[in-house]
Amino acid sequence: MAQGWATDRTTEDRSAVTVLEPFAPASAKPASPKLTRSRRALLRIRTARTDLIVATGYLSLAVLVLSGQWRNTESGYLIKSGQDQTMWEWFFAVTAHRIEHLQNPLGTVLQNYPDGVNMMANTAMFGVGVPLTPITLLFGPTVTFVLVLTIGLFGTAFAWYWLFSRHLVGSKLAAAVGGLFCGFAPAMISHANAHPNFVLLALLPLIALQIIRMAKRAGNTLEARKARRLRDAFVLGLLVSLQIALGEEPLLIFALAFGLFGLVYYLHAPRTGLRALRAITPTVLLAALITVALTEIPLWWQFFGPQSYRSIDHGPMNNDLKALFQFPSESLGGLFAHGQNVAINPTEENSYFGWPLLLLLTVTTVLMWRERVVRAAATVIVTGTVLSLGATLMIGKHNTGITLPWTWFEKVPLLNSVLESRFTMAAIPAIGVILAMATQRALEYWRESATDWRPLAWFAAMVLALLPLTPTILPVVQRSETPAFFTDGTVRQYVSHGSVVVAPPPTPPDARALRWQIDSGFQFPLAGGYFVGPTGTDKKGRYGPDDRPTASLLIKAQQSNKVPVVDDAARAQALADLRYWQADVVVLPPTDNTDALRITMDELLGFPAQKVDGVWLWDVRNLV
Repeated sequence: MAQGWATDRTTEDRSAVTVLEPFAPASAKPASPKLTRSRRALLRIRTARTDLIVATGYLSLAVLVLSGQWRNTESGYLIKSGQDQTMWEWFFAVTAHRIEHLQNPLGTVLQNYPDGVNMMANTAMFGVGVPLTPITLLFGPTVTFVLVLTIGLFGTAFAWYWLFSRHLVGSKLAAAVGGLFCGFAPAMISHANAHPNFVLLALLPLIALQIIRMAKRAGNTLEARKARRLRDAFVLGLLVSLQIALGEEPLLIFALAFGLFGLVYYLHAPRTGLRALRAITPTVLLAALITVALTEIPLWWQFFGPQSYRSIDHGPMNNDLKALFQFPSESLGGLFAHGQNVAINPTEENSYFGWPLLLLLTVTTVLMWRERVVRAAATVIVTGTVLSLGATLMIGKHNTGITLPWTWFEKVPLLNSVLESRFTMAAIPAIGVILAMATQRALEYWRESATDWRPLAWFAAMVLALLPLTPTILPVVQRSETPAFFTDGTVRQYVSHGSVVVAPPPTPPDARALRWQIDSGFQFPLAGGYFVGPTGTDKKGRYGPDDRPTASLLIKAQQSNKVPVVDDAARAQALADLRYWQADVVVLPPTDNTDALRITMDELLGFPAQKVDGVWLWDVRNLV
């Protein structure tokens, strides 16, 4: 088997033929000029039919995975999202609200009042939030949230399938296998609990496709390349600009991975690589100028506008080595053999490829090592995986003290804001490439001999490797109801020109108040919130608002269920914090340890709360 897979039909000579045509389908044949017009039309219809079947399959699987949320868009909540679903729904809702009122969507003071939030410096995803404004206004932000996730899973899978079927393999089945993994890999399903910016990645293969097409034309005459330069540059610049509007972190990871892929791919023919690089460089530079022109205002706002920040220190966010070999929690394998929980959290299972797939990839890479595409893909897989392990190697949550390459990169600007765990996601399309290439090879053997055992061995091994990774339906729970105080308009009686302070103010661990604000129709601004903003004089980013003493005191009272000592200094600080928040009313909705919170606020303010429409409140307009 090794001899057959390594040498049959695939040699360096054949690879050299495709140097100027990167990733040409392995068994694709040039169209015969003798084909009649009707024959060509028939071939296009068959191709379109196959594409439609593949797209339908991907879309059906995406809907199935998110079917729990689709069945209950009124009050369903993806339980593993923590508070992230609330944050994303708020982003979509406030974007639609500001567009509806013809206001600047790049910033708002509706949370973190009075400082506000730099929406561009957060993952607001204007690339979908803006065009889906009518959906958000008509059906609510939860529908927009689950719709973006569904489109993300489906669109990412189909975009990679399109790239693979046109520029990597001749078999649509092989391309469909690769696309399936790219769209529904364990990390994609994990992020589908909460992070649409790491699920809607369909533009990345389109960017790759555009660059590949440009590289293919490196062999054309200079006049021919110049004739297409403006068009190619505009398309590339537009795609990159749109991806910036969807998510910059995935774009950065993709750019590094794709650059590494191209470097390794052309190592065999460096002169040809340099010729291709020289040919596309002017177009890429022009595309960069177009990108800057299209994004200069939002990027300026992001880096220099109100509430911008320089970088964000996440702390160690690395993959545990065990995570590479285990099955993800939301998979068939995870139901029966999940193993030790070593993920950062349920939304960051960025590796979890499972030992069968890693074993299959290792054997396949060895047998197909003479394929330059396989070598390049394997390099990306290894590099992304090693970087994702962080600065020191962790095995089963035990720090081995072994220093890893991320130590050299974690201080690099831009890279230092990336969660190193997510570099494993660069391996996903690379794995899809190897799966597609190997499936293509197996089908070629099958065409030569129906009795050849190698195709059966490949498909059996692939099924055994991928079946445990089959995603399950993401779990959904019932969301707690929004207090009537916010939904029936009562809140408007207590808000003049200031803010609502929830006791305690919303923070990343508990951001339910953002949903209450949405359900009220954004009738009031909130102190506190869930966002990324600057802190201190160095403008370093952090999650949530700056710590105010009164907010910390209330959180302590809630967590301990004990009324803290309240003296004159604490009362004076409470008044100072309320003035800082420009508070009109303090509201205590039904929550954990309500009595301890209510008594604490009574003592801080010096007068008892009122019970109004199901909530306790303190009208502080006369105090501040």
